[in-house]
Amino acid sequence: MNDRPSSSMAQPERARSTDLAMLGIYLNDHLMGATAGVERVCHLVHAVRGSALAAALGPVAAEIAQDRTSLLGIMRDLGIPVRRYKVCAGWTAEKMARLKSNGRLARRSPLSTFQELEMLRLGVEGKAAGWQTLSRLTATEKRLDPQLLDDLLERARRQQRVVEEWHARQAGSAFERG
Repeated sequence: MNDRPSSSMAQPERARSTDLAMLGIYLNDHLMGATAGVERVCHLVHAVRGSALAAALGPVAAEIAQDRTSLLGIMRDLGIPVRRYKVCAGWTAEKMARLKSNGRLARRSPLSTFQELEMLRLGVEGKAAGWQTLSRLTATEKRLDPQLLDDLLERARRQQRVVEEWHARQAGSAFERG
């Protein structure tokens, strides 16, 4: 008689655990993006100060900065070290993006605002995906707070709606002759 289990028999599940080295890379990449995102949204709010867009994005900018702080807290709780070179890379990339010409030299182009909203939109979508990923990991990583992640995801979705609304509004003025 064969004592080995057949391949059709259910195998006991091995306990799953989180690969913190891989998660560390992932979260540091998100921190790099969060750093660029904070810089980008603050620059945009400053560039359009006094406008309805600035009034709408001011609270979003504050939340994006809070989200970056939340990410740092999550990393701390997981014992994941911050990779400073990635933070610096995010900061530098955002500054370099400002050098891109958008058809005008002496004053701000409406295309600049449109493209900055587009970049912000992509950043917020990426952040939401990150919160979703972490939320899925709560089953195996007990140091992750499911309620915090749900709250962060809901906030990212609200941010997406605001940014998308203003992105759609700016589309017309970005391409008007004037």
